[in-house]
Amino acid sequence: MDVLTKFTFVIACWAVIFITVADCSNDPSEMSGDSARKLPSVVIPVSQTSTLGSFYSLSLSSLFPEDLNEYCIELLSIYRQRYVTYANCLVTYARPVKICQNCYTDFNSLEDIYKNISSDHPGPGNVSCHDSLMRSDRLMLLYALFNQLDEIWRSAACKQCLTKEQEALSNDTVYFMATLNQSLSCFEQYQKNHSELCKDCKASYKKLKALYGRMDKNQTLCIDLEDAMNITQQLWSKNFSCLLPREETVPVIAVSSFMLFLPIIFYLSSFLHSEQKKRKLIHPKRAKSSNSLMNIQDKFN
Repeated sequence: MDVLTKFTFVIACWAVIFITVADCSNDPSEMSGDSARKLPSVVIPVSQTSTLGSFYSLSLSSLFPEDLNEYCIELLSIYRQRYVTYANCLVTYARPVKICQNCYTDFNSLEDIYKNISSDHPGPGNVSCHDSLMRSDRLMLLYALFNQLDEIWRSAACKQCLTKEQEALSNDTVYFMATLNQSLSCFEQYQKNHSELCKDCKASYKKLKALYGRMDKNQTLCIDLEDAMNITQQLWSKNFSCLLPREETVPVIAVSSFMLFLPIIFYLSSFLHSEQKKRKLIHPKRAKSSNSLMNIQDKFN
C-alpha cells in the first residue's frame, strides 16, 4: 500500500505540472472568460508604485536643481506683479480707449523692471539675472511677453500725449481734453433739442475740430484723443444729425461757378468780337460811297 500511494502521489504531481505548463503556453486572448479570469494579476510593490508616481508627476521642482538665486527670484516676482497690473489696466480702459491717460505709470513700472532684468549690470552680490531669466530657454518668455505689451503701447502712440519722461500728460493733451469736455457738456445740455444743439454747440465743436487738425499736423495725437474725437464726430453727425460746412468748400464752389460760367463768357466775348469786326469791314465802304457822291455833286456843279 505504501508503494502504491507514493506512485499515485507522483503521478498527481506530474499531472499538476503538465496542466500548469499548458495553461501558461496558451494566449490569454484565446482563452475563455473563466480561464482568463483565473490568470494571476501583476502586482506592483508599494515602493515601486511610489517611484512611478513621482516620475509621472508634473511637479518637478524636487527633481530639478534650482538655478535661480534669491535676487533673481525676487526680480521675477516683481516682473510678474507689474505685468499683471499693466495688463489689467489695458483691459479696464479698453473701451472707450483711455490707456494712455491711465496706464502710463503701470507701463513705466513694468519697463523699469524689464530693463533691470535684461541689463548685464550685476546686482547685489555681483549677480546678473540676464542669462538665467532672459536666455535660459528657447522661448525667451519674459522678452516675448514684454514685447507684446510694448508693441501695444507704441502702436497707441501714447508717448505723443505725454511729457518727455512719460511722467504726466502733456499740455496739448490737457488742453484738448478741456476743449472736448466743453463740446460734450454742450451736447448734454441740448441733447433733447437737436436743432438748438446744432446751433448753440456749433462754435465749440468747430473749435474742437480745428484743434484736432493742428494736433494731427504736429503729431501730438494718441489713441485716446483719436478715439474721443471719433466718438464726438459720431454724436454730432449721426446721433444729432448736425452739419458743419467745411471751410475748404468755399473755394471749391467759387472755382466750380467760374468753370460753369466760363463757356457763357467765351461765347459772349466771341460774339462781341465778331460784331466789332463787322463794323470795321463796313466802315470803308461807307467812306467810299460818300466820296463818290461828293464827286458826282462836283460834276453837276
